[in-house]
Amino acid sequence: MEDVFVEAGLRREAVRHHAGIDIPGYYRPTKRWDLVAVDHGRLVAAIEFKSQVGPSFGNNFNNRTEEALGNAVDVWRAYEEGVFGSVRPWLGFVFLLEESPRSTTPVRVAETLFPLDPVFANTSYKDRYQILCQRLVRERLYDAACFVTSSKDPAEPIHEPEPELGFTNFAAAIVGRVAYIKALDGGR
Repeated sequence: MEDVFVEAGLRREAVRHHAGIDIPGYYRPTKRWDLVAVDHGRLVAAIEFKSQVGPSFGNNFNNRTEEALGNAVDVWRAYEEGVFGSVRPWLGFVFLLEESPRSTTPVRVAETLFPLDPVFANTSYKDRYQILCQRLVRERLYDAACFVTSSKDPAEPIHEPEPELGFTNFAAAIVGRVAYIKALDGGR
């Protein structure tokens, strides 16, 4: 990911990812993001990388969902309070899921007091993570998301189940963000 920012025109030293970088929040003092790009004192982008491997897909799905939502809400509220200045930060979410029978087989949904969103009927955890990533972007909580799956077998290819959430689109969004920041700085 660092190379995507650099090839788009950001200085390499502007992209930080070793051991995570803390940025301030609103509901908590700080949050450690996996990759942060800062240029001319401005938060260019923050990206969270998450993965899920078996066997506890159900519990982890709920935890990952709550974490993704909370991180975004915290940043956007801090931005509204002026923490990051006048330029809106760009948020990215990358998720790698182990492709296995436990993640690709439809799972039962618990009975609820109210009607279930039909999109979740007869879905696997792979389907649910894809829905999560799509909704994070469509609801504008994240500017882009990348969802990929891979088996434990290194000979098997990595899959991108939905082009909208593929690496190419994610990288294109980063390139667009860097172009925007460069335009703000008069091309510098």
